[in-house]
Amino acid sequence: MTQQQDKTARESLPEETRAFYKGKKVLITGGLGMIGSSLAQMLVPLGAEVSILDALLPLYGGNRFNVHGIEDRVDVTIGDIRDAAAVESLVRDRDVIFHLAAQVSYIDSLTEPLLDLDINCRGSLILLEACKKLNRKAKIVFTGSRMQYGRIAYNPVDEHHPTEPLMTYGIHKLAVEKYHLMYFQNYGMPTSVVRISNPYGPRQQMKHSKYGIINWFIKLAMTDQVIKVFGEGRQIRDYIYVDDAAGALLAVGGSPSADGEIFNVGTGRGVSFIHMIQEIIRIVQKGRIEMVPWPKDYQNVETGDFIANVGKIYGLLGWRAIVDLADGIQKTVDFYRANGQHYW
Repeated sequence: MTQQQDKTARESLPEETRAFYKGKKVLITGGLGMIGSSLAQMLVPLGAEVSILDALLPLYGGNRFNVHGIEDRVDVTIGDIRDAAAVESLVRDRDVIFHLAAQVSYIDSLTEPLLDLDINCRGSLILLEACKKLNRKAKIVFTGSRMQYGRIAYNPVDEHHPTEPLMTYGIHKLAVEKYHLMYFQNYGMPTSVVRISNPYGPRQQMKHSKYGIINWFIKLAMTDQVIKVFGEGRQIRDYIYVDDAAGALLAVGGSPSADGEIFNVGTGRGVSFIHMIQEIIRIVQKGRIEMVPWPKDYQNVETGDFIANVGKIYGLLGWRAIVDLADGIQKTVDFYRANGQHYW
């Protein structure tokens, strides 16, 4: 992403949000991943003092290159969210904590459920307990997922939609969400929750296909490979560009009116799977589509069409996504054309 594009993303934030972060001490767990590092890239020019905790676990998205350009203005600790001593040392004087550290693959959560439990649930409780002990005033923003909803009953999906996750990942994310809301209710700690739809964009790992479907398809197209489409590709998703997602987190983190609240974060617009792939191939000008049958047991994990109702976050905080799919794909392709050697 160019400096001009980053400037545009920052300037799309409400003035009160931009002003709020000047001089604030901010901790980002999982801050070397795609969304965490995008937050850092936006916070530094706003005048925030940014600290990052990231374990750089090999399978996940942490990448030192993600803070390229601001590396001398962020404090990076390589450590695990499950290390209570490390967490306690970082939360003591923070004003805002964005909690993104997680096991991020819903596929791996099925084969390694205890690992998912350990990182996502125990790790989050360690963070919350550290703040309860040392810094109850820190604003904590937890990043959940659309996977918490499970099979979709209606669209667009609002925050009151039933939450019946189909996978271990979504179950644990929902549990962690409830931890955060409980610490708000019982201990007065200012916590907020966002449920992000399908994020994509620069700074995501491109080594495997276990998460970030748009990014993975971009890699396949850029390397002139086949992109396989299940069925007719009619399934609908709400894809949100990473800077828009980061902007939503900043809006939530900077507003006391968001305390104790849950927010959907998406574009509010649905896009078919086949259209998304066609846009990638059009922009990259490589790659090809192959239609294949659905896997045997896909019904067990397929949620159905998903479009986020983002009326709550817009009504309360004035935030909305500004990057459309074609523009977001173009920005992502441009980023990897310039920096792909750092990601695959």
